[in-house]
Amino acid sequence: MPTSAAVRKAVIPAAGLGTRFLPATKAMPKEMLPVVDTPTIQYVVEEAVAAGLGDILLVTGRGKGAIEDHFDSAPELEEALEAKGDTAGLELIRKSNELAAIHYIRQGAPKGLGHAVLCAAEHVGDEPFAVLLGDDFIHPRDPLLRRLLEVRERHGGSVVTLMEVGRDQISLYGAAAIEPTGEDDVVRVTDMVEKPAPDDAPSNQVIIGRYLCDPAIFDVLRRTPPGRGGEIQVTDALKTLAQMPSADGGGVHGVLFRGRRFDTGNRVDYLRTIVQFACERPDVAAEFVPWLRKYLDNLG
Repeated sequence: MPTSAAVRKAVIPAAGLGTRFLPATKAMPKEMLPVVDTPTIQYVVEEAVAAGLGDILLVTGRGKGAIEDHFDSAPELEEALEAKGDTAGLELIRKSNELAAIHYIRQGAPKGLGHAVLCAAEHVGDEPFAVLLGDDFIHPRDPLLRRLLEVRERHGGSVVTLMEVGRDQISLYGAAAIEPTGEDDVVRVTDMVEKPAPDDAPSNQVIIGRYLCDPAIFDVLRRTPPGRGGEIQVTDALKTLAQMPSADGGGVHGVLFRGRRFDTGNRVDYLRTIVQFACERPDVAAEFVPWLRKYLDNLG
């Protein structure tokens, strides 16, 4: 059943160890790895803010203090920039601590994405909320979150983002069984399987790191036993919600996303992201693109 409850809050799980980026992540959170000159986590927060979500909860863990420092004020640095007359630099560092009302909670133990979401229960309360994975972001010109909000307003329940992947990628994600709704980019999700073998997958539409969750998910997560990998999986909870009555907060729809998504938790995708964003930035591209063309020509 459609709901008029406004979505105001976003939860960003950012407690992962980032072992694929060692040794860089030995002393630095993977979410702070820069795309050109901006940490990945800032792009994620800006994405939430652009969709009108001004209350952000970051679920962090041990060794993630640099994230909190990044979104905090830096009086000594501001004074130094003011003394130099560097107004551009001053504007950049103030932007990060003026983006939104940002809160923090520690996950404590790596018990899975479902557990990270459950850590947000007290902050979120009885409200629908967004979940954005901290090393996964959408191009600023692809308003995916706004589309998720529209779909929830129309259908209620929870909304996930689905992307079509090749057979060789299915086992890396949660795969969804879907039914059409009459809207080109919206489907009804009837079942989900976490990281299935390709032959066991209900489709090649997989869930990526953007969700709108009904608060009913918290009670479901509390009852959800550890699943694949011994972790509490959001996919398992969403599967339960998909089979619950809408009056109880159940029902799951999917938005078929065909835009630009960047998985900066993967080394090669991270490098692709840096190159793409550098090529799109006017202040960088004028010098970088000719160099890149020359470099690639020389490789051939």
